[in-house]
Amino acid sequence: MQVAVAYAEPTQQVWLRIEVPEDATVEQAIIKSGLLRQFPDLDLTERAVGIFGKLVKLDAELKAGDRIEIYRPITADPATVPRRQMEDEDDDD
Repeated sequence: MQVAVAYAEPTQQVWLRIEVPEDATVEQAIIKSGLLRQFPDLDLTERAVGIFGKLVKLDAELKAGDRIEIYRPITADPATVPRRQMEDEDDDD
């Protein structure tokens, strides 16, 4: 069956379609995708993963057409971003 694996670094995004066995797990698909070789610092024990935006465990079974997403840690508090944007706009006046 075909699934997709998506991962993004600040300067590079990867979205791959791969074939996996019918009983494949999220972890098996990520390994098969080659992303762990392409990004040697990518540690699945430290990253959250999801399917179509919903968090799942590495042993979650896949369905045809699933999109696996490997998430990066949050680097900015989302609650402060609108405040910063408003402050920047006020500085323009």
